[in-house]
Amino acid sequence: MAMTGVLRPGHAQVRVLDLEKSITFYRDVLGLVETGRDKQGRVYFKCWDERDHHSYIIRQDDRAGIDFFAFKVLDSATLDRLESDLKAYGLATERVPAGDLMETGERVRFELPSGHLIELYAEKTAVGNGLGLTNPGPWSKDAEHGIAPVRLDHSLLYGPNIEGVRKIFMEVLGFFLVERVLTPEGDANAAIWLSCSHKVHDIAFAEYPEPGRLHHCSFLLDSWEKVQRAGDIMSMNAVSVDIGPTRHGITRGSTIYAWDPSGNRFETFMGGYQPYPDYETITWTFDNFGQGLDYPQRKLHETFLTVVT
Repeated sequence: MAMTGVLRPGHAQVRVLDLEKSITFYRDVLGLVETGRDKQGRVYFKCWDERDHHSYIIRQDDRAGIDFFAFKVLDSATLDRLESDLKAYGLATERVPAGDLMETGERVRFELPSGHLIELYAEKTAVGNGLGLTNPGPWSKDAEHGIAPVRLDHSLLYGPNIEGVRKIFMEVLGFFLVERVLTPEGDANAAIWLSCSHKVHDIAFAEYPEPGRLHHCSFLLDSWEKVQRAGDIMSMNAVSVDIGPTRHGITRGSTIYAWDPSGNRFETFMGGYQPYPDYETITWTFDNFGQGLDYPQRKLHETFLTVVT
């Protein structure tokens, strides 16, 4: 599959309540690699197997949640074209100058009908994964530090008008709809899973009355055993777990949902099938949403629908 537009999730900037406690959590428990700190007080992290400078940024605030979620695009010409397409669609865009984020080029920022800020960018400094590009080993020294996910995989965001959001991602940004959950009435989408790649999803949205809310950022692990190990590490460090370890019906992924010290939910995730853009969308009726979320228990956990930051 030729990827000529939006390539993949690039970074998320998340607000935390206690910066030092959060640095310790993300570095030592989740096992991210710290790559920098800037004059604004933001701390930058990457997963061990990611090549770019950062994928997860935290800053201190009196309210937890997400500032923005970003996608990397193919090149500067693609960034210009997508900005033009967004404007033609009727969306206001903002050019954030290069260097505003460490080691990152110009970003195009726009707001979704759900109240979320999305960014597109083409350039970020490559720092590698510690293995080199000639005769590399299968893992680095950071691969066994903490939970040690291999990449930032996706985010689930809650807000209003996800139908408007779906149209922007599909009609302007070139994503395709992989799966959806219908409302109880069956006449609209309650949640949507969208992909720009060969992954089962790169971003997802659920209908929610309050705008701009974060449900979770998800970090990819490469086996079910690593998900189980993540659960062990969470218990060893008294991390508050929401759901799991279990398996989704939606996406078929295996998962644990838990909360960071500020109450931001995160996911350790693996698996899922590999869709192509010509695949037909999979539909879940609302009465089977519980099975879609937690396939073994067939349970729609209340926290999944109500606890967001």
